[in-house]
Amino acid sequence: MARMLLVFIVCAIFASSRALREGECEVCIKFLSKIAADASDDVIKDPKKLEKYIKDRCSSAGGKEHRFCYYIGALPESASYIMNEVVKPLGWSMPPEKVCSRLKEKDGQICELRYDKSIDWKTVDLKKLKVKDLRKILDDWGETCRACSEKSDFIARVEELKPKHVREEL
Repeated sequence: MARMLLVFIVCAIFASSRALREGECEVCIKFLSKIAADASDDVIKDPKKLEKYIKDRCSSAGGKEHRFCYYIGALPESASYIMNEVVKPLGWSMPPEKVCSRLKEKDGQICELRYDKSIDWKTVDLKKLKVKDLRKILDDWGETCRACSEKSDFIARVEELKPKHVREEL
């Protein structure tokens, strides 16, 4: 009896360690959830159509989703190809969380992707941000700061461009 309890506890610990944690694989789960929700039933059931559909969505994806597509092999320049590990389970109506859990076993980088946190412009204090973060804000806006050598220069540039790029909600 004690052995059975010990085996059960060991199995429970092993199973919990393989399960996805909160916030893990967020790009994978969100992207595959959109695919599953937007694709029609005939596309989902046919692996070739689903693969083409995913590749079409990946061709227009940007940012973290583009990187995810690169990892699964949905882009022409991808180094690896694990699309079958995505297409077949989605065709079986497997939940995106479970598909991503399986993909994590194949390539751990897939679950390391995270969306960037958005900035609350009403409460943010630019003076407390790092120069790296200020540069990223400018880069996200498609702007540059030439002749910026100090943090105060970057802050001034962000404040100057803020009305153009940040919409104040009522």
